[in-house]
Amino acid sequence: MILPPTAPDQSERQRLMGVLARTPRAAIEHALAAFGPLPAHREMRKPETGLVTLRGRIGGGGDAFNLGEATVTRASVKLETGEVGHAYALGRDAAKARVSALIDAAFQNPLLHDSVIAAIFEPLALAEADGERRRAEETAATKVDFFTMVRGED
Repeated sequence: MILPPTAPDQSERQRLMGVLARTPRAAIEHALAAFGPLPAHREMRKPETGLVTLRGRIGGGGDAFNLGEATVTRASVKLETGEVGHAYALGRDAAKARVSALIDAAFQNPLLHDSVIAAIFEPLALAEADGERRRAEETAATKVDFFTMVRGED
């Protein structure tokens, strides 16, 4: 009996979804074009937009308080093979939520898992790391080192 490859672990899936959440829709769609034809799927939950409450803490350890609200769009899709993908996108971008949910579902399919990693996750993660590196370099270029000169005793 041949067993299918094991399902991806949750930490790997969380890293993928984190990258998708931080990446603009145009970059996701560009990476998805390299993936090839999309698997057959249907929407389980059409993209819906709503509000979530943002909570904060002063100093990281103080009492929690309501900071405000943010608009979030969610979507769920189901592949023809049975995998279900869910996604949330900050803002009102229904297309981003839908395509992110589709990527999540494809990622869970053992036959598509490696293709999703190679064609979508790795390029987007590398682009994100490159952007962070460039921002760090730009910030470092503006750093000012202050020093104090001590006068001799009079």
